[in-house]
Amino acid sequence: MKTRKIGGSGLEVAPLAFGGNVFGWTIDEARSFKLLDAFVAAGFNLVDTADMYSRWAPGNHGGESETIIGKWFKQTGKRDKVVLATKVGMEMGPDKKGLSKPYIFKAVEDSLKRLQTDRIDLYQSHKDDPDTPVEETLEAFGELIKQGKVRAIGASNYSAARLAESLKFSKAEGLPAYQCLQPQYNLMERAGYEHDLEPLCDRENIGVIPYYSLASGFLSGKYRTEDDLKKSARGQGVKKYLDARGFRVLDALEAVAAETASNPARVAIAWLIARPSVTAPIASATSIEQLDDLIEATRLELDDAAIKRLNEASA
Repeated sequence: MKTRKIGGSGLEVAPLAFGGNVFGWTIDEARSFKLLDAFVAAGFNLVDTADMYSRWAPGNHGGESETIIGKWFKQTGKRDKVVLATKVGMEMGPDKKGLSKPYIFKAVEDSLKRLQTDRIDLYQSHKDDPDTPVEETLEAFGELIKQGKVRAIGASNYSAARLAESLKFSKAEGLPAYQCLQPQYNLMERAGYEHDLEPLCDRENIGVIPYYSLASGFLSGKYRTEDDLKKSARGQGVKKYLDARGFRVLDALEAVAAETASNPARVAIAWLIARPSVTAPIASATSIEQLDDLIEATRLELDDAAIKRLNEASA
């Protein structure tokens, strides 16, 4: 499989990342193991998670996703087959959040323990911390890279201004720089990334691994009415897309799917993969059938006419 480089990190990945937010939330440990096995067996290697996944689920405390991945590493011995990405900074409990140096040093040890590994390939700031100077955060990451606990760093949910400030400081002080951006980006959420962030990432050779690639499942086409929202735990997250623009995008996806003997979910992922600035979209699956769809999406090459149709429908 042809791989893509994550910025200047030296990390090379297949053009699709498995989103670990479902581990310990909508799928249990056994099914998580099966999906990870199938993902790697199909030639893919980028697995993205975060320390706080899936703290939002009733009865969870955070760390569930990392814990499952760690158990899978131990049971299968497949750690070296995976480019492991995780994140730090979102709240894990009282006084357990942010990007200060002391907190990052504590959080990385907790993540490494849960993940049962000695290094994180891509360690990402989960969101900007306005209370911590960028230099403090970058110095902390620099020390972790020197210690061999982290190979490369990335940023998630950063504004273009804050990302540019961080890159400028890294360059000026000779510190490790963010090699990757994880923004929300899909056919329903375009402006936030395309307006300011995409030009910056192109200019600075920043890899891009967008999350919510299927807009919480909306772009699969399974949500057309408010009754459909009851189909899954993520249903309420797509209610905002049930409008004229949303239906226009779904219609365009279905038209392109018909022309390519595919389906809307595959087309939506293929549209992201075709975007020159995108390294590997992140998508999650809760069944082998869903994973097969994601894998097929990487084999679907959209022509210029199809991309134009989708761009116009989602404009």
